[in-house]
Amino acid sequence: MHYLLMYDFVPDYLERRPAHRNEHLALCKEAVARGELAAGGAVGNPPESGLLLFSGSAVHAEAFAAADPYVRHGLVTRWQVKPWATVVGIPELVPNPL
Repeated sequence: MHYLLMYDFVPDYLERRPAHRNEHLALCKEAVARGELAAGGAVGNPPESGLLLFSGSAVHAEAFAAADPYVRHGLVTRWQVKPWATVVGIPELVPNPL
C-alpha cells in the first residue's frame, strides 16, 4: 500500500519557498534514505500543490508533514494523507502488480 501526502500551497509559495527549500529537501532525502518516500514534487506551473508518495505506513507521511518546514512556516494551507491502492507500475513501486 502507498500513501499520498497532498499539499495545497499559499498563492505566494514561489516567493516564500527559497527560505525553507534546503531544509525541506534535506527532510525529503532523509525519508528517501529510510525507504519511506518514493517520489515527490510540485504540481502545476506555477506550483499550486504538492504530492509526495510514501510507502509502508500513513504514519510516515503524517510525521513528514508535521516536520516539514513548508507546513511549519505556513507555505502549505492544507495537507492530507490518502491511501493509494497501487495496482500497476514498475517493480520498485509495485512489487506484486495485477
